[in-house]
Amino acid sequence: MVFDFLKKQFIDVIQWNEEEDGVLAFKYPMMDKEIQNGAQLTVRETQLALFLNEGELADVFEPGLHTLNTNTLPLLTNLKNWDKGFESPFKSDVIFFSTREQLDLRWGTANPVTIRDKEFGAIRLRAHGSYTYKVKNPKVFFNKVSGTRDKYYAEELNGQIRAIITTSMAAFFGNSDVGFVDMAANQLEFSENLQGFLQDEFDNYGLELEKFLVQSISLPQELQDKLDKKASMNMVGDLQKYAQFEAADNIGTAAANPGGIAGAGVGVGAGVAIGQTMAGALGQAGGAAAAAPTQEDPIVMLEKLADLHKKGILSDDEFTAKKKELLAKI
Repeated sequence: MVFDFLKKQFIDVIQWNEEEDGVLAFKYPMMDKEIQNGAQLTVRETQLALFLNEGELADVFEPGLHTLNTNTLPLLTNLKNWDKGFESPFKSDVIFFSTREQLDLRWGTANPVTIRDKEFGAIRLRAHGSYTYKVKNPKVFFNKVSGTRDKYYAEELNGQIRAIITTSMAAFFGNSDVGFVDMAANQLEFSENLQGFLQDEFDNYGLELEKFLVQSISLPQELQDKLDKKASMNMVGDLQKYAQFEAADNIGTAAANPGGIAGAGVGVGAGVAIGQTMAGALGQAGGAAAAAPTQEDPIVMLEKLADLHKKGILSDDEFTAKKKELLAKI
């Protein structure tokens, strides 16, 4: 018995020296060793330590240097039925948790989320952003997430967190009274409100949501195209005036086109008839038949005639003949 006792190895210093990036939980390697009474436990500034006795959670230690005895291990003392100070070594698992903030993690909606918009009715939204979190409650995190594994990595948790975020986001936007067109201006407010909305879910896993950002809110492309078209129509305003402007602008384009009216050799009579028909059609509300054009001032007609001649719509002979006719009316 004495020989077996002497063969045992005892631990008098417990610490997690090489904290790896992305590791949230690390089980200290005991390898059948026992912890010496009065051993020193070092917990660094970005760590928490949890004692586990035969599967039961015991004491949690915050950053600092701790001497392990019945005074510093009250829960473990109770679990082991130490009714007085112990002198012999003891067995217990020690699990360290990293409380470093896990930075620049991304979330996004893999599929559009359908919400009811106050202006457009049922629409589908996409959203993307980033978030950061850290371990806050090691007992909850141990029970819900990491367990007794030697190491637990943050990347193993990211899929579950993204699912929580997108599900909560759908509920949040579904109850929001802010219309889609105003959402971009409210992204900061959305970020703050969603962070509070999500924190209860993070609490269930022993986590603290440190920062949550909504960085973009968009529509699927086919819906965005329709919204852009509606916005364009609103910007145009009076469609009749817009159509008249477009028609007038296109006359110059046709004149410059070799295959247009001038290139086809259309005479001044046809050109004037086209102009009169277009003006009459655009001037009637609801598409009514064009009324007969009113007589214009000969001086004004001469100016228009000169412009048509300058653009090449009228030949020299046509221009001269028409000018002579108008001058006779003055």
